[in-house]
Amino acid sequence: MRTTSYLTVGRDGDAEIEVKHSRFLCTLARVEDEEQARAVVARLRREHFDARHHCSAFVLGPDGRLQRSSDDGEPAGTAGAPMLEVLRGAGVSDVVAVVTRWFGGTLLGAGGLVRAYSDAVRVALEEVGTVRRDLVTEQRVVLDHADAGRVESDLRGRGFEVLDVEYAARVALVLGVAPGEVDRLAVVLAEVTAGAVEAEQVGERWADRR
Repeated sequence: MRTTSYLTVGRDGDAEIEVKHSRFLCTLARVEDEEQARAVVARLRREHFDARHHCSAFVLGPDGRLQRSSDDGEPAGTAGAPMLEVLRGAGVSDVVAVVTRWFGGTLLGAGGLVRAYSDAVRVALEEVGTVRRDLVTEQRVVLDHADAGRVESDLRGRGFEVLDVEYAARVALVLGVAPGEVDRLAVVLAEVTAGAVEAEQVGERWADRR
C-alpha cells in the first residue's frame, strides 16, 4: 500500500543535556536523502571539532525504509542504535539526528550512555516538534482575470490550499488537493464557476500540514 502521509520534524534545531559533566548536544535537521544526512554530520564535525564523538542516526523516505546509525567510537550499540530507536518511536522520517558529545571526565557505562544519547534526542524532538506531510495532487485551474480573485477566495474558504498563482493572459491557480478531495474540488468548481471551469491534474508533491 502506498504511503500518503508521514511525520517529520517541524524545523531544524538542537537541544543540550548534561550528564556527569559530559555535554550531549543533539542537532536535528530535515533531509531528503542520505547524502544530505551525511553532509549534516560532516558539518557538525567541522563546527564542533573539539568534541570527542559525533554519533548519528537518520530515517529517510515516506515509509521510513532507509535507516542508518553510527556510534562514532562509543561502545557498540550505546549511541547510534538508541538514537535511531527514539526517532522510530516518534514516527518521524526524512530527519537526521546528530549527538555531539564533550567528555566530562566520568565514564557513564553502557547503560548510562544509552540513556544519555536517547534522552538528548527526545529533548531535541520536544524542542522542534513535528509536522505531518501529506501527498497531494497538483490541480491547475485556469480563470479569467475578472473571476480569479473571487474563485480563489471561494476555494480557500472551502479548505483548498493554493500552492501557486500564475499570471499571464489568464490566471492559473495551482491547488494542493488530497487524492480523496479531487471529486469535491470538481463539485465546488462547478458551483462557483457555473460549470465553466474544470481542474487539470498536473503533478503531485508532498506538502506540510501544520
